[in-house]
Amino acid sequence: MTEKYLKLKDQATVYIDKLYQNKLVIKVQTGTSGQALGADEILNTLITKADKKTTILEVGSMGFMYLEPIIVVYQNDNKFYYGNVTKSIAEDVFDHYQNNENFYEENCFAYESDETISTKIPKLDDLPQFSKQLRIATRNFGEITPGDLFQYIAKDGYSALNKALFEMKPEDVLEEVKNSGLRGRGGAAFPTGLKWSFLAPSAAPVKYVLCNSEEGDPGAFNDKGILETDPHTLVEGLILNGYATNSTHSYVFIRQGHDIPINAVERAIKEAYNNGILGKNILGSNFNFEMEVSLTGDSYVAGEETALMEAIEGKRSTPRFKPPFPAASGLWKKPTNINNVKTISYVPEIIKHGSEWFKGTGTEKSTGTAIVCLTGHLKRPGMYEIPMGMTINEVLTDLGGGSNSSDIKMLQTGGPLGGVLGKDAFDTKIDFDEMSQAGAILGSGGIIVCDESVSVVDLIRNLVAFNQFESCGKCFPCRLGNTHMLDVLERLCNSKSKPDDLKLLERIGNSMKIGSLCGHGQLGFNPISSALKYFEQEIMTAVNNNSEPLEKMYTPTRTRPGELE
Repeated sequence: MTEKYLKLKDQATVYIDKLYQNKLVIKVQTGTSGQALGADEILNTLITKADKKTTILEVGSMGFMYLEPIIVVYQNDNKFYYGNVTKSIAEDVFDHYQNNENFYEENCFAYESDETISTKIPKLDDLPQFSKQLRIATRNFGEITPGDLFQYIAKDGYSALNKALFEMKPEDVLEEVKNSGLRGRGGAAFPTGLKWSFLAPSAAPVKYVLCNSEEGDPGAFNDKGILETDPHTLVEGLILNGYATNSTHSYVFIRQGHDIPINAVERAIKEAYNNGILGKNILGSNFNFEMEVSLTGDSYVAGEETALMEAIEGKRSTPRFKPPFPAASGLWKKPTNINNVKTISYVPEIIKHGSEWFKGTGTEKSTGTAIVCLTGHLKRPGMYEIPMGMTINEVLTDLGGGSNSSDIKMLQTGGPLGGVLGKDAFDTKIDFDEMSQAGAILGSGGIIVCDESVSVVDLIRNLVAFNQFESCGKCFPCRLGNTHMLDVLERLCNSKSKPDDLKLLERIGNSMKIGSLCGHGQLGFNPISSALKYFEQEIMTAVNNNSEPLEKMYTPTRTRPGELE
């Protein structure tokens, strides 16, 4: 280790020793889902009650959204996890451990210890929703304070950057990422190392690496989950990205209004600058790299890479014509790469442990892990990092706990431009290629679970309504096509369909695929085509007017792109 990094490690050790000097430490998980249920109030209450013998820490979520708010008690080398905590329960837990060393059982869902605490409470590793995960990008979830540099370094943070800067050449880092088989986690699943290799040869004095965290997909929250829980993982990955491609600047692109992840990333960047990890001569090396956060308005299409660059430049978020491709002429006409949050967050561990280590997990063509967001009719909705190759059924039952109502009927995966899967596809592996063959995409990792009460026709109407509302309007096949498809689906849902409506939908979808600049129009027919593959009979029943009008799940607030609300 270099002198600069060793000094930071020493500072981190002193800092952590001070944080954990008390026998009683309580961590409050304050991610977005926790805060929505009162985690902030719980944190403030415990801080007010604490004395010099107790440490109260704010940490990010561990991903168990169904148990939020969660607090974790550290006492005598034991860790006790309490879920669905209210202010009153938090006070009871605090008062108990202030005055007792025996175990407090109420609301405890798991513990970590070498001994058995209670036959009623399982050890954390015995919970399938934890033990069946493999946490790489999410390795620090629920453990550290978001944006706290020294807590991150105490968990071996920035050791990969130190290794790269002083033991590897930029081309070595690039080759390691390429050899790992890492593919983009934003939806397209393009090989990351190959994408970086398009940018690296450019000798331009200014080059950009951008991180896309627009994340507008309904049902996906893993990008912002990383940002609000462990933002230094992203910062370290972006610096490694810059080093490998000989780039000079980076922007983290986040939708305006998401204050929790925005504040966490801004804190991480500030602390990195203050400690010589960003800016000039990083960690005492000759490498210089700048980073900042860029915000966008409420635009789903801003997640498309060229529309993202338009937004950073202060323009309306619409896609550009290609070529030129971003690696040749991107942000402000400078060579540019764009990657997803999850993609970049794997890089530090790949460089630390090596590409062969990463390839040891997953499948041949989909290496590593997937971070999935489970929502809908499930007992245990949340965010889980699983090895690629696990089947959808395993994810739904072992991690999600199965349906919380009637049988699971279908899934919607990969965002509103993804697909609808029926039971016949539940044995499909979580794998980029297998899911594509099944008629869906892994995409951003969102999996919305629907039980028997949900109409497939109304589900696809809901998805198309979202796509129609979010079309930027630049390409008329997308602008008009989504509107026309929504009109047809409205007829189906109101028992007013016409005999050729399905053929009309297909014709519109093909026109959108051929004539649209970006994936928003090109993939707009996906929800319908995949639903037809698994639920043709139910859709035909709607076409034949044999059903009562359906109650709408969602009604857009405007009916044409660009129309005032």
